[in-house]
Amino acid sequence: MEVETLAMENKILYVRLPCNPIFPIGVVYLADHVHKVFPNVEQRILDLGTVPPLDYKSALDACIDEFKPTLLIYSWRDIHIFAPVGGRGGNPLQYSFEIFYAKNPFVKLHGALGGFQMLKGFYTELWRNSALIKRGLKRALKYNKDVRVVIGGGAVSVYYEQLSSSLPKGSIVSVGEGEALLEKLLIGRDFRDERCYVVGETQPRERLIHEQPSPVEKNACNYNYIESIWSEFNYYLQEEDFYIGVQTKRGCPHNCCYCVYTVVEGKQVRINPADEVVAEMQQLYNRGIRKFWFTDAQFIPARKFMDDAVELLEKIVDSGMTDINWAAYIRADNLTPKLCDLMVKTGMNYFEIGITSGSQELVRKMRMGYNLRTVLENCRDLKAAGFNDLVSVNYSFNVIDERPETIRQTIAYHRELERIFGVDKVEPAIFFIGLQPHTHLEEYAFKEGILNQGYNPMLLAPWNARKLLWNPEPLGSFFGQVCLQAMRENPNDFGREVMKILEEKLGCADLEEALSAPIETKSKQLAGVS
Repeated sequence: MEVETLAMENKILYVRLPCNPIFPIGVVYLADHVHKVFPNVEQRILDLGTVPPLDYKSALDACIDEFKPTLLIYSWRDIHIFAPVGGRGGNPLQYSFEIFYAKNPFVKLHGALGGFQMLKGFYTELWRNSALIKRGLKRALKYNKDVRVVIGGGAVSVYYEQLSSSLPKGSIVSVGEGEALLEKLLIGRDFRDERCYVVGETQPRERLIHEQPSPVEKNACNYNYIESIWSEFNYYLQEEDFYIGVQTKRGCPHNCCYCVYTVVEGKQVRINPADEVVAEMQQLYNRGIRKFWFTDAQFIPARKFMDDAVELLEKIVDSGMTDINWAAYIRADNLTPKLCDLMVKTGMNYFEIGITSGSQELVRKMRMGYNLRTVLENCRDLKAAGFNDLVSVNYSFNVIDERPETIRQTIAYHRELERIFGVDKVEPAIFFIGLQPHTHLEEYAFKEGILNQGYNPMLLAPWNARKLLWNPEPLGSFFGQVCLQAMRENPNDFGREVMKILEEKLGCADLEEALSAPIETKSKQLAGVS
């Protein structure tokens, strides 16, 4: 009773900092968890992603003036360094390649001007979000002198070390999941053993992000409650093309060299009970939602979780939600004919495969754990089950040990996917993997002298940006020219145009060559990088 009373003294305001209008599932789940543990604690959600830019400050002020919170929790989702596609500020890949690789001085100038605008936008967002955090704290202190601030979210989890200098002293910086941290904070227990640190008081522990998160049992989100504390909730229910996020599991067991998911969410996969996932979907279904995005790092992260996926899809069938669609990231090497049938039956209408390369040799070197032959076999099963919708296949050229022969192998692999699903149904998404903090790729870059320890991953000076984009020579200039040509000749179908140009320049390998990988090579690998 004393603990509950202590928690009740708090009034929690969740502020989702401005970003693209993507359903804020992290904030929603956190507020739902607190309500279930401490049902009498007052909470409110302010989603600045639904507010016009000119109204950010006034909306924040008005909400704080009305609610008078004792605890401010900020969710910072995005820090865009490089992205492979156009966004709010333009196309960073295009501008970068125009600056680095264009031969025409006017094209270089176009890239420089566009890049300057993007740099301006990038730093403006950093300053704006930092200012909103400080503004909210200052405003809340007018009503409660002991206000505390917690800052978390995807951006903070990746750049937690670099952001501390721009945050108010005493702010609690949360890395990854925040449920256990918030429970301890609300009842006055020491929380510093969680993945967090306090700005100006403690330094983040060495390899903080690599610590495993506290296990939290997840059940169906109570959307009646969420609707009562979030006035902007219906914003996401108005448009039929919105996919609403539902999480079926947390964690990813893999070691893909460039991916930060496996450290942010932890390697231990924690399955949410299928009955609870379906119950959550039904609440949204009853509010008119017909499109769901399973927000897991991977919907089927490994073969031992295939039965869990089968159970969930069977329960969706039994639920009577027959007119829904869903989408997810899927490791297609973990499919079976039964799973394929259930995916089609339950309305999967889009999925993404992040194979990165169509060369088994390179897939192995990137520690991805894929068997590309199995992926093809399972894609054939999916097609046989009646799947006729879009497949997005992510390719990242110029990865470690890329060579003309591995490019030809990737082209052969992609053409086989087109034969399976149809040319118009397979969309190649061309990424340059980008170098993110806390990944194996970053450690490899240290080892090879590409980056120096202590570099700032948020510094977008040209000499730094070129390394972070990860398009090294000797193939860097070649890919730069190919991408510029594709952007110039067919910008609306960039991925397919890149594949076409590469095939014209280099040819296409035999498929069997792509599916085979030598046991030993003389080239550099990630061996020795922990």
